[in-house]
Amino acid sequence: MLQKFALGGLCGLLIAVVITISSGHGFLITAAQRTYLDGNITANINDHRAFHTREIKTARPAELPRSGAFGETALSPEFKHRLTKYGTAAFLVLRDGAVLSEDYFNGYDARSRTNSFSMAKTVVTLLLGIAIEEGLITGLNQKIVDYLPEFSADPLGKNATIAHLTKMTSGYEWVEHYYSPISPTVELLYGPDVTEFLLSRHFSAEPGTFWEYSSASTQLLGIILQRALQAQGAAETLSDYLSTRIWQPLQMNDDALWHTDDVGMELAFCCMNSNARNFAKLGMLMLNGGRWGNRQIVPTEFITQMIQPQGTDYYGLSTWLSPDSQPAYYWFSGHLGQYVICIPEHNMVIVRLGESRDDATDFRTEELPQYVAQAMRLARLD
Repeated sequence: MLQKFALGGLCGLLIAVVITISSGHGFLITAAQRTYLDGNITANINDHRAFHTREIKTARPAELPRSGAFGETALSPEFKHRLTKYGTAAFLVLRDGAVLSEDYFNGYDARSRTNSFSMAKTVVTLLLGIAIEEGLITGLNQKIVDYLPEFSADPLGKNATIAHLTKMTSGYEWVEHYYSPISPTVELLYGPDVTEFLLSRHFSAEPGTFWEYSSASTQLLGIILQRALQAQGAAETLSDYLSTRIWQPLQMNDDALWHTDDVGMELAFCCMNSNARNFAKLGMLMLNGGRWGNRQIVPTEFITQMIQPQGTDYYGLSTWLSPDSQPAYYWFSGHLGQYVICIPEHNMVIVRLGESRDDATDFRTEELPQYVAQAMRLARLD
């Protein structure tokens, strides 16, 4: 009887798998293997072990210096409790390019490599600025069909520009949802071929008419960048380009990993895996107007565009904005509370990495101000 029950259960499971694959939802099998069967209800900051990845290579690695005021002021007990409660991995504060405060929690340390999630969107747009400067792409107003001819017959898509993608005003049909297993965002993360998936879909609104956050838009931008790089022989992959144009010039302290799909395309909308100090250097690059040492990495004019309101007053070019705060700041933002916060007035960068965030608070108006206030306290600017 038990053998028959076990055999029946196995047959039922096989039938469920066949139905899932034949219904076009085969990505759910991958999602289950990489996430759900590990007890997670969404992607997690350590999931690079379950994905295909490509290296982002550094050269001549260099550590950030410590500020002379390092350790003079500690995190408040209440703030440390909050960081621990929500699975924080790292909380790091730079001022004037030096580490002012650095704390790690929950078994993480300075070398822990964790998932950036959507902070990668800002990095991809930095690469876009470099590609435009190098002449690989004409400019922000170039039509996407120059690189994505698949949308030439789309009555709305044929009007979309590269600017629309990075401003999040493309009008591409999309639902940004991380917890529904049948959402297109989940399929984008776990599907076997993200290029085929996105290019088979369509635009549903006139580009430029409204703002809507969309991982699909950044992934389309990544596909454009890859095609432009390969056409000009500038690099074979986005990882190669990021390695030579940003990672190596900034002398990151370690190689990073970038998730790819099953055919080797980087998941441009997310999933660069590195440590807090390297993420902090990306913030410094922004604060320095795209300059690192005596080298201009990203054109200053492009950085200025990134941090000016574009499709909405709180978003620029793949960069979140809080211009009316005191002090004003802008930031890279990722799922589950990954942040690189840049405060120009005080030449400060804050990095928070972690396993979760307080979903009961609004990250823009409630969570980020707490991190900024704590950094101001550490710098004795409160």
